[in-house]
Amino acid sequence: MEGDTNVCIIGIGSNINPEKNTQVALAILKREVDVQSTSKWVKTAPIGIASQNDFINGAVKVRTAMSREAFKNYLKILENRLGRDRTLPKFGPRVIDLDIIVWNDEIVDDDYYTRAFVRDAVHELKDKT
Repeated sequence: MEGDTNVCIIGIGSNINPEKNTQVALAILKREVDVQSTSKWVKTAPIGIASQNDFINGAVKVRTAMSREAFKNYLKILENRLGRDRTLPKFGPRVIDLDIIVWNDEIVDDDYYTRAFVRDAVHELKDKT
């Protein structure tokens, strides 16, 4: 691949069949981009709308030649491929949630500051080479 290589950390979460959907998302990412490392997976309580299943959350560190905007669009398309229903409430149940948390060592998602499990996953991956 030509061009600069960007290193980013993606947060992954699901609370609809989460064991399956997080692993399917990870398998697709491993096929389509350069996955460097994966954090441990943690179960978390839902935020915002309490009356839904717990989430499984983790993160992956990847390298990509895509720009940040192109990679963000790629993740949205991947969510769609996995059946994400964007008509559901923002903090409602989801098949998969893929968010860029860190882009080239810059924190670009405020969830890093407000959710310990996101911060923990980022630190775990930053410590891995």
